[in-house]
Amino acid sequence: MVPHLITALTGPINELEQRILDSMPAIERWFRLEWMEHTPPFYTSVDIRNAGFKLAPVDTNLYPGGWNNLTPEMLPLAVQAAMAAIEKICPEAKNLLVIPENHTRNTFYLSNVVQLKRIFHMAGLNVRIGSISPDIKEPTVIDLPGGEQVTLEPVIRSKRRLGLKDFDPCTILLNNDLSAGAPGILEDLHEQYLLPPLHAGWSVRRKSNHFQSYEDICKRFGKLLGIDPWLINPMFSKCGDVNFAEDQGLECLRTNVDALLTKIKRKYKEYGIHEKPFVVVKADNGTYGMGIMTVRDVKDLDGLNRKTKNKMSVIKDGQTVNDVIIQEGVLTNERVNDSVAEPVVYMMDRYVVGGFYRIHADRGVDENLNAPGASFVPLAFEHSTHMPQPGMKPGASAPNRFYMYGVVARLAMLAGSYELEATDPDAEVYT
Repeated sequence: MVPHLITALTGPINELEQRILDSMPAIERWFRLEWMEHTPPFYTSVDIRNAGFKLAPVDTNLYPGGWNNLTPEMLPLAVQAAMAAIEKICPEAKNLLVIPENHTRNTFYLSNVVQLKRIFHMAGLNVRIGSISPDIKEPTVIDLPGGEQVTLEPVIRSKRRLGLKDFDPCTILLNNDLSAGAPGILEDLHEQYLLPPLHAGWSVRRKSNHFQSYEDICKRFGKLLGIDPWLINPMFSKCGDVNFAEDQGLECLRTNVDALLTKIKRKYKEYGIHEKPFVVVKADNGTYGMGIMTVRDVKDLDGLNRKTKNKMSVIKDGQTVNDVIIQEGVLTNERVNDSVAEPVVYMMDRYVVGGFYRIHADRGVDENLNAPGASFVPLAFEHSTHMPQPGMKPGASAPNRFYMYGVVARLAMLAGSYELEATDPDAEVYT
């Protein structure tokens, strides 16, 4: 069964949903034309928040984990999309090497790696898992929940190629977001396809660049649909040279938080929304739900305690936070079994292949749900997300609701594509 959704405000989202459903042919043509000009990221997951009055992405991951949360019904879609993606990049592909994150003991994460292996095996490739962790010096078998096992093998680097002891892949799939920077072992691989490219890692990526691209796309998409782009776009600003530990750059933060809260209040007034606006301050290059705080009033920044400062100072792999993005907070008015829920949509190539709800019983509607204690309920699509049902009332049909999620997620994926083009070190320069 599709999880029963409780959405507090049914009016405005239904209008937006109706507009999206009515415009489906125009929307799909718009995406087709975009993909003729731009290459989608190899795979993408997007966290979406449904406030009842607006529906917006709050994070886009170009190295998505969590594939193990997709249901068996979604696998055929993922396998087809994987085939399409591989055919486009390397039609003669035979061997695929998956390079996971280095935290080898996280069995939930490793279950995600096994699911990726399964998808690409079913797409017709020999798949092995190669670790770049210095701890893996010989093939290591790890038992996973549910009785499965995963074998991690140490990678071997020759002058121009990367592989395993008796395995020479033509394609390397990174499932490691390179928070600590691109390791030398992955550089200068000119004979093999590295997916996604190194500049998709957090050592290069910035959330502010992503959301700038997303904002530009929303303006054009809003024109197509005749809607206010704010309904699908979280406003944002950014601050550089912030050091929470030493109280540096906090004036920039105060000014930007104050200005953004004022802009949100104005929008809420325009739409008759009686909620308290809030912003979310995040590390501009962060991941894993680290380095995030919710601010409801600029005065909240005056008395930051030591614990909050420490939390905001360092993110994954011990990277210090110097740049932050201040993002309009989007409430989540969806519930699954009385817990606050946000949909996460998974895509491969340009196709939506599935998703799930991230739910958190201990978090509020204005808090980050990507935190310890989160659990996952599959978006059990009884029908394909690409098959909206014409004539059904908005909100009454799960496929219609999920079609809308898929549209917003693909807009965020397109922003990821623009972002990668802008940071590509090997981009052709047209003069």
